[in-house]
Amino acid sequence: MSMNNSPNVFLDPNANRFQVNIINESHDNNETSQENVGSDPPHYEETSFTDEAHNRLRISYRPGKKELYDNFLQNGEKMEASLHPYDTHTKMYYLQTFGHNTVDPVPKIDYYRNTGSISGNKLNRPSLLEIHEQLAKNIAVTTGSVERVANGESTTGDEAAVSKEEENKSGLVKFGWVKGVLVRCMLNIWGVMLFIRLSWIIGQAGIGLGIIVIGLSVVVTTLTGISMSAICTNGVVRGGGAYYLISRSLGPEFGGSIGLIFAFANAVAVAMYVVGFAETVVELLKESDTLMVDESNDIRIIGTITVVCLLGISVAGMEWEAKAQVILLIVLLVAIANFFIGTVIPTNNEKKARGFFNYQASIFAENFGPDFRSGEGFFSVFAIFFPAATGILAGANISGDLKDPQIAIPKGTMLAILITTVAYIGVAICAASCVVRDATGNINDTVVPGMSCNGSACSLGYDFSRCASQPCDYGLMNNFQVMSMVSGFGPLITAGIFSATLSSALASLVSAPKVFQALCKDNVYKGLEFFAKGYGKNNEPIRGYVLTFLIAMAFILIAELNTIAPIISNFFLASYALINFSCFHASYAKSPGWRPAFRYYNMWVSLFGALLCCGVMFVINWWAALITYAIELFLYIYVTYKKPEVNWGSSTQALYYVNALDSALALTTVEDHVKNFRPQCIVLTGAPMIRPALLDITHTFTKNNGLCICCEVYTGPRKLCVKEMNSGMAKKQAWLTKNKRKAFYAAVAADSFRDGVKSLLQASGLGRMKPNTLVIGFKKDWRNAPATQVENYVGIIHDAFDFELGMIIVRISQGFDISQVLQVQEELEKLEQERLALEATIKENDFEERKSGICGFFRKATTLNISKHELKKESTINTMQSMHVGEFNQKLLEASTQFKKKQGKGTIDIWWLFDDGGLTILIPYILSIRKKWKNCKLRIFTGGKANRIEEEKLVMASLLSKFRIKFADINIICDINIKPNKESWKFFEEMIEPYRLHESCKDITTAEKLKRETPWKITDAELEAFKEKSYRQVRLNELLQEHSRAANLIVLSLPVARKGVVSDYLYMAWLEILSKNLPPTLMVRGNHKNVLTFYS
Repeated sequence: MSMNNSPNVFLDPNANRFQVNIINESHDNNETSQENVGSDPPHYEETSFTDEAHNRLRISYRPGKKELYDNFLQNGEKMEASLHPYDTHTKMYYLQTFGHNTVDPVPKIDYYRNTGSISGNKLNRPSLLEIHEQLAKNIAVTTGSVERVANGESTTGDEAAVSKEEENKSGLVKFGWVKGVLVRCMLNIWGVMLFIRLSWIIGQAGIGLGIIVIGLSVVVTTLTGISMSAICTNGVVRGGGAYYLISRSLGPEFGGSIGLIFAFANAVAVAMYVVGFAETVVELLKESDTLMVDESNDIRIIGTITVVCLLGISVAGMEWEAKAQVILLIVLLVAIANFFIGTVIPTNNEKKARGFFNYQASIFAENFGPDFRSGEGFFSVFAIFFPAATGILAGANISGDLKDPQIAIPKGTMLAILITTVAYIGVAICAASCVVRDATGNINDTVVPGMSCNGSACSLGYDFSRCASQPCDYGLMNNFQVMSMVSGFGPLITAGIFSATLSSALASLVSAPKVFQALCKDNVYKGLEFFAKGYGKNNEPIRGYVLTFLIAMAFILIAELNTIAPIISNFFLASYALINFSCFHASYAKSPGWRPAFRYYNMWVSLFGALLCCGVMFVINWWAALITYAIELFLYIYVTYKKPEVNWGSSTQALYYVNALDSALALTTVEDHVKNFRPQCIVLTGAPMIRPALLDITHTFTKNNGLCICCEVYTGPRKLCVKEMNSGMAKKQAWLTKNKRKAFYAAVAADSFRDGVKSLLQASGLGRMKPNTLVIGFKKDWRNAPATQVENYVGIIHDAFDFELGMIIVRISQGFDISQVLQVQEELEKLEQERLALEATIKENDFEERKSGICGFFRKATTLNISKHELKKESTINTMQSMHVGEFNQKLLEASTQFKKKQGKGTIDIWWLFDDGGLTILIPYILSIRKKWKNCKLRIFTGGKANRIEEEKLVMASLLSKFRIKFADINIICDINIKPNKESWKFFEEMIEPYRLHESCKDITTAEKLKRETPWKITDAELEAFKEKSYRQVRLNELLQEHSRAANLIVLSLPVARKGVVSDYLYMAWLEILSKNLPPTLMVRGNHKNVLTFYS
């Protein structure tokens, strides 16, 4: 059937090409439809490709809904109404895309959102099953938008509208790139260093090396900014700044470790900046002789008042904090401009005496080279300057409050680095071109004719030569207030110092709680959830503000910031190093999800940036760097050990895959060698939690040693099987991980159990990591099971041998299947939940009735009587169920956990009757070196002749010693081939009696008919042909009962039935009689290829 769009919609030039439209399929030709088609040529770009469809399809409306549909058809807008997109009994409504009747939706961003996204509602596209399967009937969709109907979204249109309205009313404060990033970064980078220490640095290093010092610092910050830009543009950035970027790139281990120390560093930085402000204020008080107590205590008092004020601004909200930052930036810019203006204002005699002569080429030339003094050098000067270049994360730290972090962070950060770098270099060159290194400050120190004079000041009329022999107070090297002296108006520089310190303190006071809140929200550290809560329209971390305030106050009162400052600088550098490494790692992992919009980065440049940051850490302070690494390593190990349940698609995960893939491919080039053989097992557990004991015994000899795949086969209607299989895959693999089972889960849907196992045997594994051994549980109910099940079971063993796999059949007395126990436990859990819910309801009712006073007394009494009756009833049910579990399933529960327990002193008895390549001896050896089985010694049993017992022992001992397998004892069994006793043989005959054909007692015609009808039965000829082998199995059980009844585990050679010769029931009878009434038994048969060697 061809479909077409109705022309009255799609010929409309205003119609949206990608809109979704409601159409009706009408099987009657309609005149109106014919008229609408007319003679106009169809718009093939937007419509179907047949003219016939015009006659069959038209827009139709339900009674009273025409206006509603008209509104919907305009630009594909959402419609709030009761729609029935599928109604096969009356009119059939389809959702239409690209002019074709289909439920398939067009690409839309809402399908790719995370659940709970604040930027928009997540929509669910139709599942592949809904599109692939036949169209469902009688589907009625209640009020909601057409998009939601099409995509299975349960939220109604009204609810969506309400949520959207609430979002609009909330008035979230979001900043652009200028106010949110550029302003903050500039304020944080321009610190006190610009006004107080830059002149000293340029005096020590000179203009040439000084610019190199600034340039090297900028290289570190620029490389970090480039790496951060790449990470920021690789997806939506949420709140958390550096922590968010690192954790989402490298995973919670790196992110959690750096997030905590980064938040702490910002908190302590608040104290450092506030103390810098307080020291400046105290200097002014000291000059005017108005100290309150003394210098130290005045710093504490002023620092405390300042932090309280800053806290008030922060708590008031991000909008007020942003306004304060803008004001501080204006003051700072005015102060910097004031300095540059001062350099061109003609100097006076007082300033000349202090070393300021305006721009002079001689001063520039003299100050160009270095003049390191007092033990300073290039790296020590660099270490002092570098903290001034930091602060590039100030904008990223409030990423959650930015309108578009992907654009704002790269743009604002990189521009801030450029502007501040130009300012630093400009101030440094201007200061070094105007001010000499040393000056006395004495206006009488002029050049005297006939006296020797050194320095550029001599040509300018001043003699500062005595500064070479005695300390002077002025000049670049001696006076930290050079900028105030040079500036046009000195107090503005003081205002600039205030602005720089307060803005940096305010930025750190905001950054620390924001980063800490994001860390707590992710629940990386379990005890910190308290600080995750936010308040107000911007989700402000008030609790984090208070914690940051307390930390800052503590360090202000301690007043030992000189000691802690190098550690804080290294904390910031560690963050920069990890940001660079994150960019490198994401690129190196080659994940298809790494698609940053910022293209101007290189993975090797990012790696260089990370190494450079690490090097700078040691240059600044080697012991602080070691402390930083130690703290980060401790936190990394802690988070790794705790394993937070998060999945952020980090580059670490991507690299795991790449490494695993590379290793698997490399392994394919390595030829198998017998020395490297290890059991790689397919275990037919079904769901792994159903047969835990079978998984446990296999896991014991494959853990950290070989491959283990728990397999399940779904049989039945294919559609249901595939659905059940797909829904349970992740859950069952998660169960293995949670229970620390190093195994994979695999499942197939097949027409029969045997076909499914065949698929698993052929297709499981990857490259060299392919299974070589099949492990199954013994079919305990084979005598009551249908013949097809027995045929499938034995057929699986034949298939394993056909595919040249080893075979292990495990038998325990209670069996493996504990599904009944799990079902009872699930029922008990449901009952317990119902009981708790009932109790909660009763308590709530009691509370409400207490409010109603005396009039509710009788109602309360009635409720209590009913509730007591219900609780008594629930309690009775629980008691009955508990008794049922305790009496009926206790042994089964104990058996299911027997291989989890540490085995006591005992033996593992190995009945190595047939040489199968060594698997029968290798499996118990691996068990014996495991922690749970190390107290069990190996005893070897093998067949031999009565007249050669000692020789046989020596031969076996020699063989085992060459294989380097320790054993406690060797037993040679000489009477394996004698007939079993009559009681044992009688039991065997009675066991197989229901499955015998007895064709010799019937005429030929009847016998042939029975063979055709029941081909699975044991014929007399077959029983006679394999009588000796049947004797052997019965006799072996007698010997096992005699010698190994007390063993912890028995491992014996599995008998092989010739395919097509030995019937399934006879083979099952052999396995039954062989392993009956014994301790846990492993019947093992290798693939007859060597798995042991005595060559080196």
